[in-house]
Amino acid sequence: MSNPVYGKSIDTSRNHEKTPAMLWLLSIGIIVFLLWSPFQAALFNGQQLIFERPLYWALLASCLLMLLGIASLFKMFKLEDARDGLAFAVLLIPLTFVLSLISAASSYYALNQVLIQCIYAFLFIISIYLLRDRKANRIIETAIITVAYIIVMFGLLNWLGQTKFTGALVGWFTKTVVNGQYVQAVWIDANGPRLASVFQYPNTYAAFLMAFFFVSVFAITRSKKGYAQAIHAFMLVPMIVSLLLTLSRGGLVFLPIVFIVLLLFLKPAQQLLWACYSLISGIAALVISKPVTNIGQQFYQGTNTEPPVKGWIYVLAASAIVAVIIWLIQSYVAPRLESALDKWSRRKLSNLWLPLGSVVVVGVLAALFIGTSLRHILPGNIGERLETINLKQHSVLERFTFYKDALKVVKDYPVIGAGGGAWASLYEKYQNNPYSSRQAHSFLAQYLVEIGILGFIIFMAFILYIFYKYIRGYIQSDKEKRDSYFVYFILALSLLIHSTMDFNLSFVFIGMLVFLGLAGMAASMEAKPFAKINIKANTVRASLSIVLGIASIVLLVVAGRFIQANSDILKGQELMRSSTNYKEIKEPIDKGLSIRGSHPDAAIFETSLLLTAYRQTQNEEFYTEAHNLITKVLKKEPYNKDLYKQLISAYELKGEPAQAYQVLADNADKYAWDIEWYEKLISQSYDLGYQALGQGDSAKKEAYFKTGLAAYEHVVKGVAHIATLPPGQLQGRPFSLTPTIALNSGRMQFLNGDTKQAISTLKQGLTQDFSEATNQELATWYLAILKKTGSSDQTIYDQLIAASPTAKEQIERIAQIF
Repeated sequence: MSNPVYGKSIDTSRNHEKTPAMLWLLSIGIIVFLLWSPFQAALFNGQQLIFERPLYWALLASCLLMLLGIASLFKMFKLEDARDGLAFAVLLIPLTFVLSLISAASSYYALNQVLIQCIYAFLFIISIYLLRDRKANRIIETAIITVAYIIVMFGLLNWLGQTKFTGALVGWFTKTVVNGQYVQAVWIDANGPRLASVFQYPNTYAAFLMAFFFVSVFAITRSKKGYAQAIHAFMLVPMIVSLLLTLSRGGLVFLPIVFIVLLLFLKPAQQLLWACYSLISGIAALVISKPVTNIGQQFYQGTNTEPPVKGWIYVLAASAIVAVIIWLIQSYVAPRLESALDKWSRRKLSNLWLPLGSVVVVGVLAALFIGTSLRHILPGNIGERLETINLKQHSVLERFTFYKDALKVVKDYPVIGAGGGAWASLYEKYQNNPYSSRQAHSFLAQYLVEIGILGFIIFMAFILYIFYKYIRGYIQSDKEKRDSYFVYFILALSLLIHSTMDFNLSFVFIGMLVFLGLAGMAASMEAKPFAKINIKANTVRASLSIVLGIASIVLLVVAGRFIQANSDILKGQELMRSSTNYKEIKEPIDKGLSIRGSHPDAAIFETSLLLTAYRQTQNEEFYTEAHNLITKVLKKEPYNKDLYKQLISAYELKGEPAQAYQVLADNADKYAWDIEWYEKLISQSYDLGYQALGQGDSAKKEAYFKTGLAAYEHVVKGVAHIATLPPGQLQGRPFSLTPTIALNSGRMQFLNGDTKQAISTLKQGLTQDFSEATNQELATWYLAILKKTGSSDQTIYDQLIAASPTAKEQIERIAQIF
């Protein structure tokens, strides 16, 4: 073993017996922050009004912690080694998001993402200094693990029916509890109930469970105290059961991958213990998975015949048995195993054999569970999910489509990106087919789209440098140094690997854990002084403190104002449901807009109110104010479909269909797979073109019909493209040649003299439901044009006349007019 340089010369604070009171206070603040955050839907950046408030409170809390950190860690601020350099370097990440504001697709989304990155940067800076202190490191690590265990038990409480209890438990400090229950702690979808705990998204919960399962296994092998070993061992079964209950295929796929990677960092004795403990807890979890799954499913499907306490008996009994077995192994077998394998451990590459063997074992188990009837030992829906794990499965194909579409965005915004939240704003313009996903399902794709190649290089360089320095130091360190920070490595590695295929980092709580993990890894790095940088410590302390202090104070004010704006806008939204008093409703929305003048939701609420007032009074001032507000906000939010729809409604209300048509035509490329948009555009094109024809304005008629028929061709090509999708890939939203599109397109083709094509188009749009008005009109025009050409379709004629006897006269009239 080489000399321990990993963490060598780490600040003397690591060896202090006394931890300053300010550091204790800072540690307590971080713990409270970590305990509060997950129960705010894990601070999900959902890009909607309802998700804003907790994010701004989190920003406010991080600013207060940063100010406290400046006071507590002031003497530690310096620029002597790589760790200090990283405290400065992390500030480049929010700065890249600030830079991307220049070309932001949505100022609202982009600004929110800047604020989120500031939370991460502040937490990283605080942690990289705080975690150098041995006691503080131990306290923060214990707190993180404790919070994870609370989240796991919270999830199981919800699964087993104690929803009112959990709601009462956390409802006093979170708005995520509605009607006494935590919202979507258990998802219900086509696969049945799926456990999501605080995250409201099962796949992210699976990533969280995977990370902390490995943290627990490591904590068992590291702990010297029997009660600590037993506590960590006790939690293994609940975590595996919870992982199975998420029905997350990604979690089950990434679990063995991360396990094998982590084994490479362990000695053979530890590898065997990890494998042993994972196997024991896994078997126990499988044994109880069926009854526990059934009890939860019955509760949420309203067919429960067994009391929830029975589920707890299974979970607690299995957990207790596993805890005792693992405690006995760790107490009596582990020391002997380490002694027996000590010589082997010193051999070169000795730690490779078990990981390599694990690859074979994992492959065999995967083949058995996926390809044979062995999967039937699992509960039905879990076995069914396992059966569908393959590269041709729709969720895999859709993710690859997302990533290809993300590259299309990057092509148009290559250097500094399209700003935070760019995917949610732009994906409809660049999508390959009409899927609905406001998340890119990969932090790599998300960051690349948002901050471009420049920002992405900075972001990845920051992460990879920390991993490189940590792994290099880990190899050279002694056991004590390795064990002190390995938890942070497990967290960062596990969550980032899973986040390559899902949008876990859209949950700010997960992002906080990742940056805490990176800070813990960085805090353990070798304190090798910079060779060419020699800046006085007082200069660095003053500079960093001033920069962070000013940033914290400014962002503190911003957070407070944004919280106030959010409260006002939400109040206005609520009053729109409950009040009819115009001034009462408008006042809070106006206050919100005075703080955030381009807030899209506030603008939609305000213009809706103004247009209602205009409809009732015909007072032009209401219309003008609404129109000005929409057009002003659209300059900041040029891809916000709801704002465009509001503008179209305003023009239609004012009796200006040509302006409504222009909005539809000018922005059709932004919503290439929105069939309702194209249906309306084609309808408007026909109506306005036919009106121009009646007025004798052939130029206008040609222009309108040209736009409408181009939109029709776009729909036809889109339908043909959808037919080429791989068999396993879902289409997404409806996109087809609707009767309305066929009717108006066929009429335009006919009036343009393309009779043959008009007949074909109209016939394609016909359905079997002749009681429906649009289908009747479609059939009438189809038969009338056939009559003009001397042809007929007796089957359609008979069906139409049976449903609408007056259609005969309409056919004759159309045939005579045209």
